[in-house]
Amino acid sequence: MKFQYTLGAALVAAMLATACGKKEEAPAAAAPAAPTAKQSVEVLHYWTSGGEAASAAELKKMLEAKGHEWKDFAVAGGGGENAMTVLKSRAVSGNPPTAAQVKGPAIQEWANEGMLASIDAVATAEKWDDLLPKVVADVMKANGNYVAAPVNVHRVNWMWANPEVLNKAGVKGMPTTWDEFFVAADKIKKSGAIALAHGGQNWQDFTVFESVALGVGGAQFYNDALVKLDPAALNSPTMTKVLTTFRKLKGYTDAASPGRDWNMTTALVIQGKAGFQFMGDWAKGEFTAAGKKPGEGFLCAAAPGTANAYTFNVDSFIMFKLKDEAAQKAQGDLASAILSTEFQEVFNQNKGSIPVRLGHDMSKFDDCAKLSATDFVATAKSGGLVPSVAHGMAIEPAKQGSIQDVVTAFWNDGKLSVAEAQKRIAAVATAK
Repeated sequence: MKFQYTLGAALVAAMLATACGKKEEAPAAAAPAAPTAKQSVEVLHYWTSGGEAASAAELKKMLEAKGHEWKDFAVAGGGGENAMTVLKSRAVSGNPPTAAQVKGPAIQEWANEGMLASIDAVATAEKWDDLLPKVVADVMKANGNYVAAPVNVHRVNWMWANPEVLNKAGVKGMPTTWDEFFVAADKIKKSGAIALAHGGQNWQDFTVFESVALGVGGAQFYNDALVKLDPAALNSPTMTKVLTTFRKLKGYTDAASPGRDWNMTTALVIQGKAGFQFMGDWAKGEFTAAGKKPGEGFLCAAAPGTANAYTFNVDSFIMFKLKDEAAQKAQGDLASAILSTEFQEVFNQNKGSIPVRLGHDMSKFDDCAKLSATDFVATAKSGGLVPSVAHGMAIEPAKQGSIQDVVTAFWNDGKLSVAEAQKRIAAVATAK
């Protein structure tokens, strides 16, 4: 998508003044005392879809109730890539926004540039270390200090299905192992439907790949191979089995798969043209928008072999260093609002995700969200809660891109052997 953004000279000057901690000079002529001006809070984000925009509006309302003025800086398209391009330009020019939507290792990259403010005052007062799973809290910190506020938790290792397609093919219930999945997929394929709906794009390929790795090898292997990039795990027989299982899935996709967007792929399941799809819980928004209900119009379950594990993708906001004390207070109020139970509930019901706060009341959420919340808490305790590599939560972007490129090449090229693909993945993952 193309993105156009223009600012009047006065607004540019005002934002530069805010970023630099300067204040406007008082009028030369004496005047009656005026009410204190609201502190402007400019928030860069890429929540531009219907449900997301409604959620951003809720956050705006909460912040304005605290006496601040919300300046919306929404950048559509590119899954956040466009927003990051704009953000870098602003930051380099010395004019960063008050807060920006950034996630994963990119948080630490910004912190290493010395540009982020600590929000420990709010985090300590509201006991974030108790509210958040440690694995999530650690992502929000740099050098031991909170520099980002987490918004939500997406579960990535979901499997979605159309119950009518499964029933017609004689498939009873959701498969819990990869062997069961292939038996079910054979039945669906024989019935004339697409067994596995898949959009052949780089990130979608890796979304499936990491669920296979988690299901075949378990959380410890996943962490060793895809997060720590340990050579022993990358070159192990377990990784060989992961690649073999992953390749087998290709035979259950349709010829129109290459290049297809994820939501159009979900539509195949909604329309009864396909049986299964592996995709994060944002896919649930497509089912609900189509009037489908969990357990009736669609089924949800953890991907085969991953019921006791959870790949997470967390949206978050980083706070930039600002000299003005009023601006700093506004940042603290924004961070507090993001972690509030009120915002967590409204936002996540619209987004398809779940609250990042442990122990949040889930009574108003659907059954898929309740299962996600239960598993989120359980895996946080068991060690099965792991960051999604495909969605930028685990490793530096350059490494992630290189590994994903090999996985996609392997998916698309039947002549590329398992052994060669494994060798290439290990090589790019461990390259200095």
